[in-house]
Amino acid sequence: MGESGLVPPPVATFDPVTTYPGLKAALSACAGDVETVLEELLPKSGAAHGRVHEAMRYAIFAGGKRLRPFLILESAALFGVPRRRALRTAAAIETLHTYSLVHDDLPAMDDDDLRRGQPTTHRRFDEATAILAGDALLTLAFEILAAPETHPAGEVRAQLVARLAQAAGSDGMIGGQMLDIEAPGQNPGAPEVMDLQRRKTGALFTFSCLAGPVLAERGAADLAALEAYAEAFGLAFQIADDLLDVLGAVETAGKAVGKDQALGKATLVSLWGVERAQAEVRRLAEAASAALAPYGAAADVMRALPFYLLDRGA
Repeated sequence: MGESGLVPPPVATFDPVTTYPGLKAALSACAGDVETVLEELLPKSGAAHGRVHEAMRYAIFAGGKRLRPFLILESAALFGVPRRRALRTAAAIETLHTYSLVHDDLPAMDDDDLRRGQPTTHRRFDEATAILAGDALLTLAFEILAAPETHPAGEVRAQLVARLAQAAGSDGMIGGQMLDIEAPGQNPGAPEVMDLQRRKTGALFTFSCLAGPVLAERGAADLAALEAYAEAFGLAFQIADDLLDVLGAVETAGKAVGKDQALGKATLVSLWGVERAQAEVRRLAEAASAALAPYGAAADVMRALPFYLLDRGA
């Protein structure tokens, strides 16, 4: 496809159900490959200050689907980006995402005891160590992106660093967390909840989807297509996660459930009800799939991913 515009090629009707086997295999392969790179990049715990390294590794290797790295690898594959470059970028987003989880779990924030089915970092170690481990994971993300091994062009590395800083900063993920802290008792409506979710959760998904065309040095048309996908996917993911909080079990969620209702937090599920929320996840999944139509069958696995969320939040 050219830089002047995106022309959808003729493709067969997309069936997300039949794509699930390929999706699950791709998720598993992504997790394994990203963890191999993370093993290389994370500091070992042999130094005198090794307790913080141990806590970093504990948080990183606690499991998870590695969805953000997956989106980076898949979006990069659409444009033929060398896999090693994509893997390093994927490792960076996972260190930053994990930092946010470590800090969100702290008593001053969400005060959670479980993350991915095991004790949270501050429970396994202590609060001070968890804070330092989170800080170290955050800064490691930018160290990875700034290294020439991630991309030979300094302009591309600078763009990755700037985009991730914006996504994670006070107008992105951190701004969303601030809104989340202030939300109880404020009776926000659906627009306010969606704004919170676009910042707290959606901003990192957007970075992950745009990383592919950025690494490939593509133009505005490709950036717009991947951003449209990310917008729909990010909101679908959060609604599905909120459905899991209402309908799921601890064993399925890997974390405490029912906390949003207990804390009086407004979600789209609490505002709309379960049935409408499930319908909205499907609508968003279809919108995300449609955004990738210009890429044909090459994007089938990415297009299946938001439908996979329907099962997760069912």
